[in-house]
Amino acid sequence: MREYAEFTLSENDDGGVPTLTLKGPLRVHSLGDLDARLAALDGNFQRIDMSGVTDIDTTGAWLVANYAREHGLSTVGESEQARRLFAAIGDMSEHEAEPVPAAPLIVRTLGEFGDLVVGWGHGFARSVAFLGELVSAIGVVIRHPSRLRGTALIHHMQYVGINSLWIIGLMSFLIGIVIAQQGAVQLEQFGAQIYTINLTGRLSMRELGILMTSIMVAGRSGSAFAAQIGTMKLTEEVDAMRTIGVSPMEALVVPRVLASMIMMPLLGFYSAALSIIGGAFISNFALDIPFLTFLQRTQEVVPITDVWISLLKAPVFALIVALAGCYQGMQVSGNAEEVGSRTTQAVVVAIFTVIVLDAFFAVFFTEIGWK
Repeated sequence: MREYAEFTLSENDDGGVPTLTLKGPLRVHSLGDLDARLAALDGNFQRIDMSGVTDIDTTGAWLVANYAREHGLSTVGESEQARRLFAAIGDMSEHEAEPVPAAPLIVRTLGEFGDLVVGWGHGFARSVAFLGELVSAIGVVIRHPSRLRGTALIHHMQYVGINSLWIIGLMSFLIGIVIAQQGAVQLEQFGAQIYTINLTGRLSMRELGILMTSIMVAGRSGSAFAAQIGTMKLTEEVDAMRTIGVSPMEALVVPRVLASMIMMPLLGFYSAALSIIGGAFISNFALDIPFLTFLQRTQEVVPITDVWISLLKAPVFALIVALAGCYQGMQVSGNAEEVGSRTTQAVVVAIFTVIVLDAFFAVFFTEIGWK
C-alpha cells in the first residue's frame, strides 16, 4: 500500500513553539493534495518540523521551501538530503527588477551611433586582415604554381563571365537605348542631336559599362560567393579543410578572386560595346542616324584613354566584389539565417564600395588630364 505525505499541528516541547510537523515521503507520487491542504491551514505556527519525513525529492523540497517562504516559517529536523535540495532550489521568490530610467534621446542616439562606428572600425580591421591573408595566399600560389586549383579557377571564370553574358548584354543594350533616347531629347533643345553619339559612346565606355557590370557581378556572383562559403562554414567543411591541411584561402578564396579579376575587364568592355550598340539601334529609328554611321562616329569621338580607364578600373572593382563576397561568407557562424544576412551584406558593401571608388577614379583621372 502506497504511503502518502501527512502533517499534524502541535506545540513542540522545546518552549511550546507551535509547529507544523510533516510525516511520510515528500515525493512527487506521494504528495497528493498536500499543497491544497496546507494552503487551507490558518497558519498559527512558527516552524516546520521535518524529522518525520522519510524521503524527499525536488518537488517535495520546492513545496516545503515555497510554503515556508510565503508564511515566514523556519524548518527544523530536515535530513541531509533535504538540506541539499533546499540549497539547490535557493530563493524561489521572484524579484521584479526595478525599471531603469530611460536615458535622454540624444544620449541614446549618440550611444547607438558610437556602437555603429566601433562596429565599422572592427569590420574594417578584419577586412584588412582578410585582404592580407589573401595577398599572402596569392604569393604562395605564385611561388608554387602547382598549388593553384586550375579546375576551380576555370569553373569560376565560367560562372562569373560566360554564364552572365546574356544578362549583362541585355542590361547594357537597354541602358544604351535609354542614354541615347534621353540624351537626344535634351540635346534637341540646342539643335545638337548629333552629339548623342559622343554622350552615349563616352559615357558607356568610360563609366557605365564597367560600373553597371560590377553592380551586376556583385548581385549575381558576389552573393553566390558569400552563400557558398557561408554554407560550407555551417556544414563545417571549412574546418575539415583546415584539419586535413588544406588552406581554405587557397582552395576557396583565391580561385574566386582571380576568376573575377580576369573576367571583369572582358565583361566591362563587352558591356560598353553592347551599350553603344543599343544607342546605335535606337538612333537608327528615333534620330535618323544610320546604325553604321553611329558606330563609325563613336570610334572617332571616344578616345583610347576611355578604354584604358575602364580596363584599369575593372580589376579593382572585381577585387572589391569578390573580396566582399568571400569575406562575408567566411564570417558566417551560427545558423542559416546568418547566411542570408551575410549574403545581403556582401552585396550592399560591394556595390557601395564600387560606387565610391568609381567617383574617386572619375575625379582622379580628370585631375591627371585623362578627360
